[in-house]
Amino acid sequence: MLTLPRGTLGDVGRLTARRRVLRLGGPEPVERPDTLVVEEPLEIRVGGRALVVTMRTPGDDMDLAAGFLVSEGVVSEAGHVRGIRYCAGAVDGENTYNVLDIDLDPGVPAPDPSLERSFYTTSSCGLCGKASLDAVRTAARWPVADDPLTISPKVLSSLPDTLRDAQRVFDKTGGLHAAGLFTATGDLLVMREDVGRHNAVDKVVGWALRDGLLPLRGCVLLVSGRASFELTQKAWMAGIPLLAAVSAPSSLAVDLAAEAGMTLVGFLRGETMNVYAGAHRLS
Repeated sequence: MLTLPRGTLGDVGRLTARRRVLRLGGPEPVERPDTLVVEEPLEIRVGGRALVVTMRTPGDDMDLAAGFLVSEGVVSEAGHVRGIRYCAGAVDGENTYNVLDIDLDPGVPAPDPSLERSFYTTSSCGLCGKASLDAVRTAARWPVADDPLTISPKVLSSLPDTLRDAQRVFDKTGGLHAAGLFTATGDLLVMREDVGRHNAVDKVVGWALRDGLLPLRGCVLLVSGRASFELTQKAWMAGIPLLAAVSAPSSLAVDLAAEAGMTLVGFLRGETMNVYAGAHRLS
């Protein structure tokens, strides 16, 4: 097994790929190369046992794996994870960097066998309302309702531009979601990109776990797409009091935010926004 230091991407060239494309719409059809975001499977193992498979953009894989375990209630602090390593899965003699194995501290219970599923099947929540809320309420480690965070609408409205300016791979491909963690004064703490919204958030949460920053009290999480139940759940599990999205929330996301005492903002575009829960934090 191969251990890589924080920030190492493995094969960094796999973030993007070049393909030929036929461009229509001009005076004449033009064939040219186009830059695309890479999508590959990542198998996450715990103690050598396969847990989940997610389709992701390679990069920050260890943060992704750690964040997934936080979201599922398996770990909550850096000491719960003893190590994360790439397994030597190979194709044509070369490491694919598509399999990670996580060693938990001996005192941390192993993940529930019910988590053994294909992670990409959870991107549109298949759970039902009350059962979903009850499950997250039971698993959440930190209360967020008492978080004293306040943020001005002016600062909040500036965050999408800051997030967009930090998206280097999006500039090349136009095909990635982003998640950014901000302070109440609008400072960007970390940004992660991925082909999946849930993966981008897990990469942010995993970064915070590995740096010993959980719970993320006083922080704002901004996502580039819509606010689903799943993303609201991940924010609550990380102790984040405010989730903002540039697009719409789902009804269950609003219900969960209200249940948790979170602030949920949608359609954050320019100076306009809709506050669906926790309006007291905007002042």
